[in-house]
Amino acid sequence: MTAYPAWTPASRPGIVPLHPYGFGTILGRSFTALRQNPRVLLGFALVVQAAGSILAILGTAAVAFATFSRLDTVRANTDEFEAVFAGSVALTALTGIVLSIASGVLTTLVQGVVVAEVAHAVVAEKAPLRTVWRRVRPSAWRLIGWAALSVLAVGVVVGLVALVFLGAAVVGPGFLLLLIPLVLALIPLGLWLAAKLFLVPAAIVLEGAGVFGAVARSWRLTRTRFWPTLGVIVIITVAFGAIGQVISVPLGFASGIVSSILSPSGETNVTAVVTLLLTQLLGQVLVTLVQCIALVVQATAAGLTYVDARMRHEGLDQDLIAYVEARDAGGTGLPDPYRAGIGRTAPVRPSPGAAAPVAYPPAAMAPSPPAATPFAPGAPAATPFAPAAAPAYPPPTGPAGVPTAPAAAPAAPPPSAFPPPSGSPVAPASPPAPGPPSAETPPAPAPPAATRWAPPGDGAS
Repeated sequence: MTAYPAWTPASRPGIVPLHPYGFGTILGRSFTALRQNPRVLLGFALVVQAAGSILAILGTAAVAFATFSRLDTVRANTDEFEAVFAGSVALTALTGIVLSIASGVLTTLVQGVVVAEVAHAVVAEKAPLRTVWRRVRPSAWRLIGWAALSVLAVGVVVGLVALVFLGAAVVGPGFLLLLIPLVLALIPLGLWLAAKLFLVPAAIVLEGAGVFGAVARSWRLTRTRFWPTLGVIVIITVAFGAIGQVISVPLGFASGIVSSILSPSGETNVTAVVTLLLTQLLGQVLVTLVQCIALVVQATAAGLTYVDARMRHEGLDQDLIAYVEARDAGGTGLPDPYRAGIGRTAPVRPSPGAAAPVAYPPAAMAPSPPAATPFAPGAPAATPFAPAAAPAYPPPTGPAGVPTAPAAAPAAPPPSAFPPPSGSPVAPASPPAPGPPSAETPPAPAPPAATRWAPPGDGAS
């Protein structure tokens, strides 16, 4: 009995097709990926962002309370009071900047989690947060290192701008003219670096690369995808920036109007203060929500851009298709398809509208030349074939009614590779090959038994 494999249903489609896709697919699926697994994508981002913001606010408030409380121990309008006040302001501002940077570094972990979840969603897997974090955890410190390196680079740029302002304060206002070309040069440089380094978190999480190795991988994968990558970054940034302004600006106007209504004289009013704080808190919550969604969408776009670039450069789509087929057939313990062909060169793909050349066998293309037919020596080259059988009519008769003896049939040459075309005249038989001379020519053989087929009455004459 022959065993047939069990029927398996068709594979579930992922969030993107398993072949190279374009700019529109990356941008569209980046906005709709939240519906695939919102608990992991948006939930984790909200928790991390809220925790980072709360810690930054509490830390800054604690430092401000500790530093400004020293003003009660010194006499006002003295040099000591001014020094303590300036030190308190500087220390509080520095604490707020450091804690804000630390909160921003935590967002890199959000990017890693989103990229890992996108990797599962591409092959139609809805992984829980525990599974996604298990994939991100070995790369967590490398993600933090990449965020620290990015902050250091931004700090260097800010330091250069600060030096320009310091030079303007020392030398004169004319030194500010150097700031204009510096800013104009930093804008395209920043956009170019943002596009070239867009895939660093994806390379760290999905390939396990180091920080500098991930930088090299992102640089190579975006080699031919620079403009689509830059377009995704610019569109997402501008869209969510506009949404944030649409939320924050009306709330700012609303808080001012409410404060003027509750306290028209400008005096301190508890109700006005509480209303103002609630309005500001609501605005901050909405802006934080928009920032979380923007972070998730941008990280999703980075993951999809990474997958598309590897499909084009390294044939990742073939590894993903093989993984999906093996998984749907019941395979377990399958290797990670994203680490199967790192750094290889994909074969050249045919153009979508080009037809592949068809290889035909030589015999079907054209007949063999006549010279290739193995004729007997001495045979005329013009004889392409010989009759296959004797004619189906009686032989001719002589004047006395006796049939004429047929001539000796020559040796038929080997059949040609091609039969004669239908309707063409039959070429005469080629004469026999000349043999050695003999003393006497043998008589012609007796006529065959077919002579009895003479017409009736001819034998009596």
